[in-house]
Amino acid sequence: MKNSIGLIFFFIFSVSYSYEETDSSKNNLKAECTVSLNSNGISSIPAFSLGKPAIVAVIGIAKGRFSVDPTLAYGLDMRPWYIDSWLHYRLIDKPGFRLRTGINFSNFFSDYPLPERSPILQGQRYWAIELAAFYYFPDRSNISLMYWNDRGQDPGTLIGHFISLTGERAEINISKKVFLTASLQIFYINYDGDNDGLFIAPKIGSSVRNLPFSIYIQATQAIASNISPFPGFKWNAGLSYTF
Repeated sequence: MKNSIGLIFFFIFSVSYSYEETDSSKNNLKAECTVSLNSNGISSIPAFSLGKPAIVAVIGIAKGRFSVDPTLAYGLDMRPWYIDSWLHYRLIDKPGFRLRTGINFSNFFSDYPLPERSPILQGQRYWAIELAAFYYFPDRSNISLMYWNDRGQDPGTLIGHFISLTGERAEINISKKVFLTASLQIFYINYDGDNDGLFIAPKIGSSVRNLPFSIYIQATQAIASNISPFPGFKWNAGLSYTF
C-alpha cells in the first residue's frame, strides 16, 4: 500500500513537471519561516491541542511547483509535541487558482505511563496524503477546500479523514500602518474509534506594516461530535515572528 501511494505521487509529479512551462521567476528558490509562541498549543487540525503553551515553527522552502513545508512543535519544556514533513506539489498554479497535492510523514509525541516509574516519551508515526484547492480573489481574500487522509502506523494511532473549508481575508486596513487578517474554518474529522465531529474555528490577527511580528487569537467550537467527553470550546492566543 505504501509503495503504491509513493508510485502514484511520483507519476503525478513526473507527468505534471514534464508539461510545466519554463518560467525563471517561478523557479527561484524561496524560503520562509514563521515561529509562534501560543498559549494553548492548537495543532494543524484545530480539534486537537497540547493543552498548554507551545512553540511552533512552520518552515516553507519552494522551488518551481515543489515545496517542502515541515512543522516543528514543542512544549515550553522543549519536549517535542509533533513534527510534520510535508512535501507539496502544485498540479495547477494560476494567478487565481491553485490545486495542490502532498504527502506527509509525521510523528506525534506523548507521555506513556509506566508502573511505579516516571512516564516516558512515546512517538507515534503517521502517513498522510493531501489534495487541496485554493481560489484567490482580487481583494486579497481566498477560499480553500482541503482533504487529508491520515494513516497511523503504530498500535493505538488514528486512521481516518479530515475535510476543511476555509475563507480568509489577508489584509483588512485599520490605519496606514496597522492591518488585520481574518479567517473562518469549518472542518469535519472522521477517525476510527468514535473520533468524529464537525467544528468551526475562527481566527483573527493583527500586524504592523513592515514589521515581522504579529499577534493573533483563535477559537475552536465543536458543533456536533461523538467524542467523549464532548470537545466543547477551546481558545488560543499567540505571538508570531516571520523571517
